[in-house]
Amino acid sequence: MPSIPATQTAATVPELGGGVVFVHDYPVSQPGHNEVLAQVLYSGVCQSDLHTQAGIASDFRGNPITKVKLPHVGGHEGIGRIVAIGPGCDDDIRLGKYVGIRFASRICRRCEFCLAGTEQYCIKSTNHLHHEDGSFQEFIVLDAGYLAVLPDDIDPVATGPVLCAGLTTYKAVKNANVKAGDWVTVVGAGGGLGHLAVQYARAQGALVIGIDGGASKGDFVKEIGACEYIDFTTTPNLPEKVHELTSGGADAVIVTAASVKAFEQAADMLKVGGTLSCVGIPPEKGHLLTPISTIVIKGLHITGNLVGSLKECLEAVDLVRRGVVKPKVTVRPFADLPKIYDELEKGDVTGRMVLKIAKE
Repeated sequence: MPSIPATQTAATVPELGGGVVFVHDYPVSQPGHNEVLAQVLYSGVCQSDLHTQAGIASDFRGNPITKVKLPHVGGHEGIGRIVAIGPGCDDDIRLGKYVGIRFASRICRRCEFCLAGTEQYCIKSTNHLHHEDGSFQEFIVLDAGYLAVLPDDIDPVATGPVLCAGLTTYKAVKNANVKAGDWVTVVGAGGGLGHLAVQYARAQGALVIGIDGGASKGDFVKEIGACEYIDFTTTPNLPEKVHELTSGGADAVIVTAASVKAFEQAADMLKVGGTLSCVGIPPEKGHLLTPISTIVIKGLHITGNLVGSLKECLEAVDLVRRGVVKPKVTVRPFADLPKIYDELEKGDVTGRMVLKIAKE
């Protein structure tokens, strides 16, 4: 086990919208009752991290989220190893075990949502994006009672993005009731969320159409299993093209792009009885432009996907561990976080960016 220092390097945001400031004497917290301390090895970088630190992330009403712990330390796709155990932890919590640093940090375990196994909606929950420091630091304290203890044979580089992007898209495929032979259209198919949605849908036997921009994204999307690719930059009528390829419309459309424009026509791509599965959250308030009459007459279903439960997280991880789903990751130094935010803002990222956090 590494020695535990009193201070560490953390990527802080002193004020929302003010940019990242690396602090090299950020305190390392000690685990309290039923808590563990983990050394953070790697962490994926999510669009939600970008929007939160910029002060433009949206709440459920479409308004900016302003109640964020400051200084803000983002990161919720982290892989760590337990290096210290506080009092009161169960015997199966052991030093050296891999753990996941997820969006959800603590839950009440007693509300109707916790009891139903949908604890991501817990009315008293906290998370690593708004309430507690996340994985953009070298060490982190985690609640041992709600800990994602991971198998010893995971790839710590590839698994981080599964804890948010993978879990969310796995849940989106489940919520769309995708089955073998269904046509599934993924909007934003070449991105961090989208490329995983393509693979989780393929794992259910679906025929996948990927929508994104540019020829290089098309090559990538087909490499990971999509049957068809539509370039939105050269296709004037996306719904018409989807209907042509599927002979009547998609059984499900999963929108992973955090863009209002991506959602506007998505429901028009569906066949009768199809499901629109909403994943990406645009920073600005947006609306679906599908007429009510279309939804009623075609019997459409619309569902949202806020990550998933701990059980579903471990299911999503297992498909990656077994090689069924293969995240496309690019490992970058911790110091590159501001550059990665710029690249995400410009849409210049294929797959998922992963930061190497630990020094050793």
